[in-house]
Amino acid sequence: MSRHSAESHPSTRLYVAIAVILAALTALEVMVFYIEALAPVLIPILLVMMAAKFALVAMFFMHLKSDGPVLTAIFAWGVFIATAVVVGLMAIFGKFGA
Repeated sequence: MSRHSAESHPSTRLYVAIAVILAALTALEVMVFYIEALAPVLIPILLVMMAAKFALVAMFFMHLKSDGPVLTAIFAWGVFIATAVVVGLMAIFGKFGA
């Protein structure tokens, strides 16, 4: 039997729960953007929330959670490189400060 059998896929209830969590995180991102007291730490807060949303989407909607470790490692390495490039460019151009 294939590794991706019906038992290895999340239920509809779990997909709906993940969608609700993603919607809540999106609402929090919008809310954080409008709180002026958080301006000095806005970008790090948004980056952490973005990473959490990305991880949820990748694990459940892209089915990385049920993929083999080699495929997950290849995907994670690409994400790590892309993140390092973006953070490096932000540092070079001084986009971390308000």
